Amino acid sequence: MNIPYRTQRKLKRAGLVILVLSMIFIIVWFCSVIFLERYIVYTREGAHLDFDVSPEDMHGELAQKPVGSLNVSIYYNEGADAMNSNAVLKKLEGYYIDAETMSKNMTLVWDSLKVVPKETPIMIELKPGNGQFYYNSSLADSVKTSNVSTDSVGELIKEIQKKGYYTIAKVSAFRDYNYGLTHVSDGLPVTGTAYLWPDAGNCYWLKPDNEAVLSWIATYVKEIKELGFNEVLLADFQYPVTDKVQIPENKDEILAASAAKLLETCGDETFTVSFGVSDSTFALPEGRCRAFLENIDAKNVAAQLAKTKIPDPSIKLVFVAKTNDTRYAQGSVLRPISAAEVLEAQKSDREASKALAEKNKPGIKEKERKTEEATETAASETVQTAPVETTAP
Repeated sequence: MNIPYRTQRKLKRAGLVILVLSMIFIIVWFCSVIFLERYIVYTREGAHLDFDVSPEDMHGELAQKPVGSLNVSIYYNEGADAMNSNAVLKKLEGYYIDAETMSKNMTLVWDSLKVVPKETPIMIELKPGNGQFYYNSSLADSVKTSNVSTDSVGELIKEIQKKGYYTIAKVSAFRDYNYGLTHVSDGLPVTGTAYLWPDAGNCYWLKPDNEAVLSWIATYVKEIKELGFNEVLLADFQYPVTDKVQIPENKDEILAASAAKLLETCGDETFTVSFGVSDSTFALPEGRCRAFLENIDAKNVAAQLAKTKIPDPSIKLVFVAKTNDTRYAQGSVLRPISAAEVLEAQKSDREASKALAEKNKPGIKEKERKTEEATETAASETVQTAPVETTAP
């Protein structure tokens, strides 16, 4: 098929016009993206355009290092006065109180504690990933939560300590929105940018090998220790699972080194520093510490126990469970406080049944029968040999 010469020229002109217009559109689009970028505002609800931003705000604000009061020495202690690594830890079988439960139903928490016996492990979340403090902190960079009264949480802390529970404070370590917001250089940025990466919960993640980050963590752990807690759980002690952030190849070594530093800095023979990890293969440092696993299906508990190299995993590997599945009890386990009433009733029933079965054993019944016969015989002999009183005429 032959196309006339004039038609060919028209088609070429049309193609050139379309190509030029396309290039102009791409250039305009690219420039508009660059121009609008200054008006993008990142909040917990996501990113949006705000054209009311003032010219002064467009230049942004330089991230500041933690203030001087946050400088806590991180050191290794290998001398004769080093922490006693042989301090005895006991298996945990208790309950946890998360921030969401305290925010929505504090009455449930108080009612559930009524049935929990003393010495039971109770874990309370005091700083979730949003970086808000659920207790009255005196730290300069602390941001108090508005979801629940920190005074009421303070009363709860006093009550669980007064009742003689084994108390654990849960705080997020490397997932901290508020700290990341004010200390951008200490957070994990999106690969190739200077912007911090927000996860699905709109929270920022911090650099596990950053000295300022470790100093910040050590500061509030020491404050929690002064509140009288027996143990602290540093949750989110890991790198985030994402391809948006550059994760170092030696991440396991970095996390292990950071855990050792924090344990040496904050732990002692009576205070346990534990770590919320993603897998039971995590290398725990030597000392008074545990590894906590969350969101593990009950069917995978045995596999986690089988592959761990943690010594005494039934004591040092703790499953934070959402159900009452008995398979979690192969290790230490903490369950939601809302399950306390049912579980404590089941414990009472089992103990009563066990006591009854023990009592009904043949050997026990025979022993009780002989004891009763011996008691009756002794009483009869006492009556027969008793002197007879006579009255003089």
